[in-house]
Amino acid sequence: MPSAQTTFPLNTETAIPAVGFGTYLISNDDAEGAIHSAIAAGYRHIDTASGYRNEETVGAGIRKGLEAEGLSRADMFVTAKLWPGNPAWGDAPKTGSQTIEECDASLSRLGLDYVDLYLIHAPYGGEMRLEQWRALLDLQAAGKARSIGVSNFNESHLDEIAAAGLPMPDANQIELHPWSQKPGLLAHMAKHDIAPIAYSSLVPLSTWRTEPGQDSAKTDEMKADGAAFQGMADKYGVSEAQLLLRWGVQNGYAVLPKSLNPDRMRQNIDLFSFTIDDADMAQMATMDRGDGVAWASGDPSK
Repeated sequence: MPSAQTTFPLNTETAIPAVGFGTYLISNDDAEGAIHSAIAAGYRHIDTASGYRNEETVGAGIRKGLEAEGLSRADMFVTAKLWPGNPAWGDAPKTGSQTIEECDASLSRLGLDYVDLYLIHAPYGGEMRLEQWRALLDLQAAGKARSIGVSNFNESHLDEIAAAGLPMPDANQIELHPWSQKPGLLAHMAKHDIAPIAYSSLVPLSTWRTEPGQDSAKTDEMKADGAAFQGMADKYGVSEAQLLLRWGVQNGYAVLPKSLNPDRMRQNIDLFSFTIDDADMAQMATMDRGDGVAWASGDPSK
């Protein structure tokens, strides 16, 4: 059985740990302690973004966790993301030089010399998308990002990069769970060796984003059958969250669970003591409901 440090290749130099710790919606009051606890629980992959507005405290948590566990920077995989701008909000798309500056600013806030993966957070750059992508290629060449990619890009956005004759992204971070399986996009990515990274893996849980200010954008139908996976989880003696995360890893996606509870952190990374059988994987394959809800909600940070 593979260990919790199972990895998926991104390029010839870089592999991403299958289970990462997500930091979206973690406040600056909580981030340092949460990251420290996550590293203590065994996480070696931390995912953040400038749009989360918590990079400084995430960076502090990484340093604290590495020191406490006797680890080096090379033991940790860190993902950061460019906020590309959004003209719909009067937020001008970043130019290539601004993209370089934004990465430098993220590195400074994180207290790091490089990140293992740097992503364009969303395809909002419009005419600047290719310029932003060229800047990421420059960042990779400069050693500031060991691998580079995108997030929330669809087939047409990826085709734009290919048509320009530019190297394709190493990864595309997208919403993936049994209710949003994106087979067409995944097949398109596979043709170009673009690794999928799953976010919002736990959307089907009844507890997903139910806190005030975290509108889940779920339909009443979704809320009504939020326990659809409980029977399967009981069969394997695991939580529903573990089942949903294992589904992602078993399909070859890195996953990014998040919790402030150390016990749940440990549970969410314990995905390699069981395997979902073929019958249950086949049943889950029939549950696709389309594009998903996390990005469809209009939330700019994801």
